[in-house]
Amino acid sequence: MTPVISRWSRTATVTSSIGGAAALVLAAVPYFAARAETALIDLFLFVALANLWNLLAGFAGLTSFGQQAYLGVGAYALYLYAAAGIDPALGVVLAALTAAAVSLPVSLLVLRLTAGYFAVATWVVAEVLHLLATVSPRVGGNTGVSLPGVDRYPLVLWQAITYWWALGLALACVVGIAVLIRSRFGLDARAVHFEPTAAAAAGVAVGRVRRVAYLLSALGTGAVGAVVFCHTLYVQPASIFGPQYSVYMLFMVLIGGIGTLEGPPLGALLFVTMQQFLAGYGAWYLVILGAVAMLVTLFAPRGLWGAVAGRWDISLLPVGYRYRRS
Repeated sequence: MTPVISRWSRTATVTSSIGGAAALVLAAVPYFAARAETALIDLFLFVALANLWNLLAGFAGLTSFGQQAYLGVGAYALYLYAAAGIDPALGVVLAALTAAAVSLPVSLLVLRLTAGYFAVATWVVAEVLHLLATVSPRVGGNTGVSLPGVDRYPLVLWQAITYWWALGLALACVVGIAVLIRSRFGLDARAVHFEPTAAAAAGVAVGRVRRVAYLLSALGTGAVGAVVFCHTLYVQPASIFGPQYSVYMLFMVLIGGIGTLEGPPLGALLFVTMQQFLAGYGAWYLVILGAVAMLVTLFAPRGLWGAVAGRWDISLLPVGYRYRRS
């Protein structure tokens, strides 16, 4: 048999086919299962957030505790655009671009730091933006604001538009990051993650790789923040800039499997399922989440998908090269 070096597999073909078919079915949900929209919107947004945080921490080696900064920027940018007369359904794109624009000067500061210093700096940035939103009367201050311009849509149609935006973001993050990681950038990012000094010595532009990952993550997170606003129709600084979002992202990625393409969606699905079934238990809900996180960290330090892949050598979306016989 002839040896072959491949980056694809039959499993990946089946996964892509099933994923494409599932996306078509999910896109039609507003037409036949409108009651499922709210739960699915939450799931899609968490899938997007988990993948975006994994791009930073799992592939580029940038552990951020302040990505909620760009959730808030995206939400409040959408408010300003909608208040200026721009259709809020279209303003999501502008809000995402605004978040990316804000992240550029921020990146010039925080990317000078590494490891824990970087993580703390990102949290400080989020708190500074939180305070600015709180004291700014233009965005409602601490009382919060409602989304202008929604009344031009029937409620059912607006819910469907929000659902499609959330689904589109989830698909864009999963597919886009998969394509990105399979490119030259992905190879450079993983080299920077594990051995930045050696990567720099080999000719990798470490600063550029980290900045691109940071800007892309801010772009996607800003879009998620805007869609969260479309979903809730009301936002205030304490909620959208809340540190709980960083905790959720960390939980989903670590539980699912950091540094994998399959882990974050799995972690998001588990997290949303636990929310649905345990939210009524009050404080015990947080206790159970913490217990699950500790158990997975102790017995499956590579996450649930990492444990499965290590045990059975399965990769639904391979990113490296594999040796096989044709």
